[in-house]
Amino acid sequence: MKELADRPGTSPARAALQVGLTGNAASGKSTVSRIWRSAGVAVLDADELAREVVRPGTPGLAAVRERFGEDILAPDGSLDRAALRGIVFRDPRARRELEEILHPRIARLRSERVRALEERGARIVVSEVPLLFEVGLERDFDRIVFVDAPRAERRRRLVEERGLEGGEAERILGAQGDPAAKRARSHHVLSNDRGMSELETAAARLLATLRAAALAGPGGGRMALDLHLHTRGSWDSLSDPVQVLERARSLGIERIAITDHDHLGTALEFAADHPDEIIPGEEVRTAEGVDVIGLYLREEIPRGTPALEVCRRVREQGGLVYLPHPFASGKGGDGRLAESLAPELDVVEVFNARLLRSGPNERALGFARRHGLPGGAGSDAHTVGEVGNARLELPVHPNRPEALLRALAEGVVGGRRAALSAFLQSNAAKVLKKIGVRRESGSRTP
Repeated sequence: MKELADRPGTSPARAALQVGLTGNAASGKSTVSRIWRSAGVAVLDADELAREVVRPGTPGLAAVRERFGEDILAPDGSLDRAALRGIVFRDPRARRELEEILHPRIARLRSERVRALEERGARIVVSEVPLLFEVGLERDFDRIVFVDAPRAERRRRLVEERGLEGGEAERILGAQGDPAAKRARSHHVLSNDRGMSELETAAARLLATLRAAALAGPGGGRMALDLHLHTRGSWDSLSDPVQVLERARSLGIERIAITDHDHLGTALEFAADHPDEIIPGEEVRTAEGVDVIGLYLREEIPRGTPALEVCRRVREQGGLVYLPHPFASGKGGDGRLAESLAPELDVVEVFNARLLRSGPNERALGFARRHGLPGGAGSDAHTVGEVGNARLELPVHPNRPEALLRALAEGVVGGRRAALSAFLQSNAAKVLKKIGVRRESGSRTP
């Protein structure tokens, strides 16, 4: 991707990818920040910055004392944080007033630290901000990472590990926003519900993704997707989904749609383990013999379902209707259903890497423009080596259907045609799978 210019008014230092790390109380965000620090990432802790702006003798402490009185001071003149916390978690108005005093000062100090880190060559700066959403800091970051854990587990940590009374723990948990809403507004979610080893693995994997985004350019504001590919869940592919994802990552593709033929199980299983990187989909062979893809599906749609019914079922699941290779012969019907399906479509595939002639892709692009539909790109990979032959570059967005649709308005499609050897390999996969089915069937025959 093209690199952006340095920020005006700064030294030649390159602007860093700004990552906001957040999570409700006792979710594990501080653990993630420690993991990333140990990997050499610059991390700014909002709580540490908050302590700095209320050190004895600072204007920040003077303003807090003026508003809340001498009782919030310790005998040595420093801020008694426990006393202050006891006030603000019982009184929403007091909490808002405290935020009005502290947050502008913390923001200024954070900006100064970020500039200093960039001048020293930092490519990523992570800011751990517990109240990121509550105080409206979403626009300050290129990526937002939300660390989540079940409420019961978070309460246990507050009581058993931090020594809080049960009532105080409940007040803290109740004062923070709905985790489900925060997950939906974040670019990445780390689930801290499977133990430390799993969290370390997930945090390391996500850090690799963030580093790839930082290499893409200052701000890392765009990401690459492949919206149409196959794994061993398809009848004509032997691709291991683990290898497929690894291949995508190696090429800087941050999200892929697994769209196996008439099969959703593999995509759902893999999406559960990699929620930021996988779009669960299915390529359905309709009753009319034309393929229609559903993205963001939860339930499999049977092969042989009429095309309009497929579209309806995709929408019922909150998914997106994606029309692949609409003007290919055979599976696309040479455009036979394109016009009638147009009102039901969300995305049209305008570049399919497995089409050996440019004509069908060009017709798809003209069709999409004529109907005001966004264009998608898919490698249609049936082998691991084909992954990334198509590339769709978009603004960074959460892995949700409505967010993808918004991002597609600024999409850039690119890619290359698949090598002929890929077709030989997928044909071999068909034969091997047929042999496997026969052997399995024969083994059950008396």
